[in-house]
Amino acid sequence: MQGEVKEFIQEDIWGNILEFFRITLISFDSGDNPIKITVGLVLLVVTTFFITNIVLRGIRILFTRRLEENDKLKFISVFKFLRYLVYLIVIILTLSSAGIDITILLTASAALFVGLGLALQELFQDVIGGVFIITDKTLLVGDIIEMDGRVGRVIDIKLRTTRVLTRDDKVMIIPNHKFISDVILNYTQNHKTTRESVKVGVAYGSDTQRVKAILLECAKEQTGLVKKPDPFVTFDDFADSALVFSLHFFVSDSFVDPKIKSELRFKIDDKFRLNNITIPFPQRDVHMFYPNTNPNESKNEEKL
Repeated sequence: MQGEVKEFIQEDIWGNILEFFRITLISFDSGDNPIKITVGLVLLVVTTFFITNIVLRGIRILFTRRLEENDKLKFISVFKFLRYLVYLIVIILTLSSAGIDITILLTASAALFVGLGLALQELFQDVIGGVFIITDKTLLVGDIIEMDGRVGRVIDIKLRTTRVLTRDDKVMIIPNHKFISDVILNYTQNHKTTRESVKVGVAYGSDTQRVKAILLECAKEQTGLVKKPDPFVTFDDFADSALVFSLHFFVSDSFVDPKIKSELRFKIDDKFRLNNITIPFPQRDVHMFYPNTNPNESKNEEKL
């Protein structure tokens, strides 16, 4: 008897709950397909939004757990976009469940999304490039890079663009898809120390060993160079008008190497002058011929 009473009470409770969910809040009479928005439908939408928010937050935490705090903040906008996209899908499904014909809405939305996709294609490429840069650490703040012949230091990496400070103190804003499609030189990807060089030509007949010693002496006196590895000199070529040498040295900051190279060239020029070593300029021998003329007459004409 008590079991039957409990079963009756439970059935009555569930029945009341189901009746509560079926309560119509808004109703539209549209002929054959009346539209009803019930309490259960509203609760379903709210619950779906709540669960979606929790799931996306968990995915964001899992995806960015190994990133630095500044990099984590850059993904907030991406997950906000995903959350709004899921919300839109939930709303469309809810309208469909309520009996609303969403065919026209889906058709218009598809055309709109196609247009937006074509218009924002490059924007999406930039965002995807920014995600790759931040997650796989191919580029870090402080790296020295070269793009399109310009060298700069990375000062900020965002999802759409990367900001680079050039040597002439100008900020270059680079779309992130460039780092996927173009070849970028990263001077500091493997380590901070890079090898640079200064080329110089001396006249034929110069003492090559003396030239080598002077170049190494200039490198030894120059500030801003790394002591280890040691600088070294290479004999590059027997050129048309000069013997070509290269002074190789290592620096810890490639961003300022033009200044170091300039100071080295000043030192090399001064020491070459003190040691009577000539830096030649291109010379050409011109031979003149006078066909069908008397050589003696040509000489007389030249004397005149």
